[in-house]
Amino acid sequence: TFIEMSIDNLTTALIIASGLVILILFAFLYEWRVALISCTAIPLSLMAGALVLYLRGTTINTMVLAGFVIALGAVVDDAIVDVENIVRRLRELRQEGKRVSVASIILEASFEVRHAIIYSTLIEIIALLPVFVMEGLSGAFFKPLALSYALAVAASTVVALTVTPAMSFILLRNVPLEKRESPLIRWLHRGYDAVFARIVKTPRIAYATVGVIVLAGIMVLPLLGQSLLPSFKERDFLMHWLTKPGTSWPEMNRITILASKELRAIPGVRNFGAHIGQALIMDEVVGMYFGENWISVDPAVDYDETVNNIQATVDGYPGLFRDVLTYLKERIREVLTGTSEAIVVRIYGHNLDLLHQKASEVRDALEGVEGLIDLHVELHEEIPQIEVKVDLKKAQRYGIKPGDVRRAATTLVAGEEAGDIHIAQRTYDVQVWSTPETRNSLTDIRELVIDTPGGGHVRLEQVADVRIAPTPNVIEHENLKRRLDVGANVRGRDLGSVVDEVEDRLEEIEFPLGYYPELLGEYAEREAVQNRMLVWAIVAVIAIIILLHISFKSARLATLSFVLLPSALVGGVLATYFGGGVISLGSLVGFLTVLGISARNGILMINHFQHLEEHEGVTFGSELVMRGARERLAPILMTATTTALALVPLVIAGQIPGNEIEHPMAVVILGGLVTSTLLNLFIVPSLYLRFGAKASRETDTWSSQFA
Repeated sequence: TFIEMSIDNLTTALIIASGLVILILFAFLYEWRVALISCTAIPLSLMAGALVLYLRGTTINTMVLAGFVIALGAVVDDAIVDVENIVRRLRELRQEGKRVSVASIILEASFEVRHAIIYSTLIEIIALLPVFVMEGLSGAFFKPLALSYALAVAASTVVALTVTPAMSFILLRNVPLEKRESPLIRWLHRGYDAVFARIVKTPRIAYATVGVIVLAGIMVLPLLGQSLLPSFKERDFLMHWLTKPGTSWPEMNRITILASKELRAIPGVRNFGAHIGQALIMDEVVGMYFGENWISVDPAVDYDETVNNIQATVDGYPGLFRDVLTYLKERIREVLTGTSEAIVVRIYGHNLDLLHQKASEVRDALEGVEGLIDLHVELHEEIPQIEVKVDLKKAQRYGIKPGDVRRAATTLVAGEEAGDIHIAQRTYDVQVWSTPETRNSLTDIRELVIDTPGGGHVRLEQVADVRIAPTPNVIEHENLKRRLDVGANVRGRDLGSVVDEVEDRLEEIEFPLGYYPELLGEYAEREAVQNRMLVWAIVAVIAIIILLHISFKSARLATLSFVLLPSALVGGVLATYFGGGVISLGSLVGFLTVLGISARNGILMINHFQHLEEHEGVTFGSELVMRGARERLAPILMTATTTALALVPLVIAGQIPGNEIEHPMAVVILGGLVTSTLLNLFIVPSLYLRFGAKASRETDTWSSQFA
């Protein structure tokens, strides 16, 4: 049900966004044939990406749909850049009265933007390189998103360079485009020219504005919290229900039945299930004290209110360890650390008593950390247990081996399989076991009769010491050492802030030689993923710089374009701060997406300036920059608008069930689009006017060297 809700949300968002995109394209492009050409590219690109995924055997899931949603802007941009340049060239030539073959004009116009489209597509895909190399749990979540995004963008490039020119020739060859210009475009051009002309004359104001925005982002960034994944609002819950080790079955049964009645009385709770202890052959080594309760919540009721009522009911059982987790959240934590806690301090050592002592110190040190709940030491306790220790000298006197004693005692207390019975094609084990009264009596165990090799008999107490001794209920080993966990969950505060404070308090505790703590849990996984992403992000950055240099044929322009990229991310930082204040892995993927979009717009803008100067004979100066920026205004605004339309439904929906991962990612991209669009429309042209002349000479030198 949870997955179906996610798919429904994203599918609805994609359908609504696609419909709005078509309306926006008609408003911008005005001529219905031009809009039709652009609109055709959207389903073709998405279907091509989906076809490749189908051939790979990939299931269409929520993350695949999310990839298609955020790729919508790039898909539209590819088609718009090509068709807009074709329309511009056709309109200019017809207004000048030149008679040139329509096919040659369309071919030439398509070739003009081919270079920029290919390089911008490569940069967008490379920007998501850190996501492609994710491993483990995080990779399972985000790789499908990156793959579907990359496939859709790559397919849109192919469509823009093949289908779009062909459709333009079929539909536009006899259309009087010089007489059909969108009034919206004319209005936007007038407003843009008025604002941009002032910025060109006094660029310091624009530069100062960028500096203020970047400074705001730098100041806000340390205030943001961190987490691995958001809390999933799934409808199925699992509660661990642990009493003191050694608790009897009747007591566990009584507590579980009582909890069942109270939980089922909560409005919206549909059902209840539980298990206690361990089956005969099971994957978990637990005692009777360990229980798990499951409930499901009706989708028709208010989710948050119902969860709060469930939490209040569970909190009404003091003296035992209990938590309330969605099934998906519990499985994620089990995969990460083998436990169900968000934060785990795992202490390693050899002596159990010393381990318990240090675990108590850690628990006491972490008391009072804001946001930390359910703080407890793992339930490792000494419980009464019958201990049989063979006296080797006495056993040797009777000719009895220690193994004989162990087998006899085990058969009496735990039972032993003696054979099988086959009835009606079924096999039944034959177990030899004592009566409950016998195995529960220490006296009867001591009087257990053991056969001697000579044919006689001897009582167990004559060859072994039989007593009740305190024994650990469980001993866990890892890396050749015993270990003990101190676990806790987090509520009301972001995971990163809590972990920072936990680390500070752990540094104040001294551990003997051979004993040390290890911090595990969701945050440790996030740190590992983030560090790996950082390494590959550096690789992606180097690749982007190289592609920018090759595209512009100028180190100066490549550096200029690259330096502006971090500024485009400020909008995402500010949007995250005002939209919850926590950066999750979904947010990081959103930042990488913004990076690709910003680099794409920058490369298309600067390449257009270079084309006007090199191929259309426009003299370098303010007129070139004004004209180039004006001609790129509509494509940039359409790209930003269509991407925003695809994301707005996800942002407005908020963190409803099924939208938890996509929501923070959409918030980051939407905020980043604002700063990225403003930078590319006002700052990039201004900086090109300032540094582009020297870069042009550098480009000429570069070209002559390779000529």
